Amino acid sequence: MADEPIDYYAILEIPPTATQQQIRDAYKKAALKSHPDRVPSDSPDRPRRTKRFQQVNDAYYTLSDPSRRRDYDAARTYAFGDDSSTTADEEIPRPSGGNGGGGFPWSSFGFGSPRTSAAEEESFSNQQFGGVFEEMLREEGMAEEDDSRPTSKFWSIVGGLSGGAMGFIVANMPGAVAGAVAGNRLGAVRDARGKSVYAVFQELPQADKARLLSELAAKVFGGMVSGA
Repeated sequence: MADEPIDYYAILEIPPTATQQQIRDAYKKAALKSHPDRVPSDSPDRPRRTKRFQQVNDAYYTLSDPSRRRDYDAARTYAFGDDSSTTADEEIPRPSGGNGGGGFPWSSFGFGSPRTSAAEEESFSNQQFGGVFEEMLREEGMAEEDDSRPTSKFWSIVGGLSGGAMGFIVANMPGAVAGAVAGNRLGAVRDARGKSVYAVFQELPQADKARLLSELAAKVFGGMVSGA
């Protein structure tokens, strides 16, 4: 049975004429909104969020690359009868032979992330989101520009989340003591193991990951991203 057509533009809530920057901005918003770590691990809403997060990542993977986007647009035109996929502000190479003449089944294209199992799909989504997550934190001054290591601003936010996060900091900072972490010296704490800010984020307690994602969404989008 052939796969059902997927409208990646609709998933990212952008028009087919979106520029690459608009695609990236839409991905940031959609990924933060749908990220499964915004709800508890045992939440009944988690499977739905995980599926949506993977769709968002598939959409970004396909549309962020000009060559993949060109091939997808040709298939989308055949599937949806929509020939409006020509970008207005930038040139995306188009196939010389139109949209394929006689057509072909949607499943022949294999759009989306290059995975063969649910575990690989989850790993791919996390890896792709990680790069954009670090970019967003750099923009907010919470990650270093050169190597994306956490800054004092990141640690000050994490330190204020919960006792679980505080325990994580003490465990991961050789020489750090509870008093220093709990006091006003959080600004001097650094990740001595050289981990990127996303690697640190992934090891935080679940509740703190959810709160950090919500805080980041509020900072980046001015409260436009809801938890729904």
